[in-house]
Amino acid sequence: MFRLQGSKVLAVDMTGDAVKAKNGSMVAYDGQMAFKKLSGGGEGIRGMVTRRLTGEQMIMMEVKGQGTCWFADRASEINLVSLHGDKLYVESSNLLAADAGLRTGTSFTGLRGASQGNGLFTTTVEGHGQAAIMSDGAAVVLRVSAQYPLTVDPGAYIAHQGNVRQSLQSGVTFRTFMGEGGGEAFQMRFEGDGLVYVQPSERNTIAGDV
Repeated sequence: MFRLQGSKVLAVDMTGDAVKAKNGSMVAYDGQMAFKKLSGGGEGIRGMVTRRLTGEQMIMMEVKGQGTCWFADRASEINLVSLHGDKLYVESSNLLAADAGLRTGTSFTGLRGASQGNGLFTTTVEGHGQAAIMSDGAAVVLRVSAQYPLTVDPGAYIAHQGNVRQSLQSGVTFRTFMGEGGGEAFQMRFEGDGLVYVQPSERNTIAGDV
């Protein structure tokens, strides 16, 4: 269903099936399509609580029909992720689209989310199918293994999948080494076996000032 046209446009071919996408991200379609707005922040009670507690605005729409629909958002780079019964953790602002059969929800991030300035929850996508995530610049996919844990600046983190444990550790940010910041800050540490997606452009986070 999912294919890229260039690096910044997602094309989804549908034959009566559906896809969930970020609200307002449709740029063109052919054939017959129906659009329905979905509640954001995940499905179910936890999603409702997430939106009330954090004000997170993850507004998605369901697109269903016959034909091809094209999606893009602010000229962001798009990365395709295949899920085979596993779970993808992705920042809500970085999720562009997912197969309708994939379950979306929320996961509590606590201090990690607070350090990033992204709230207390992150979005989860689970099941069998494809998802499309966005990055500011071409994303880099990094492998985490038992032998090689990975440390990531929170501002560069996009998503991760696999049997990965994440934790926060304090320390100087990468920017500090370049004389662009100072003081203690948080870094994200990943251990286990899986993949971590990072972008080459760091978003502003609270962590750099903690």
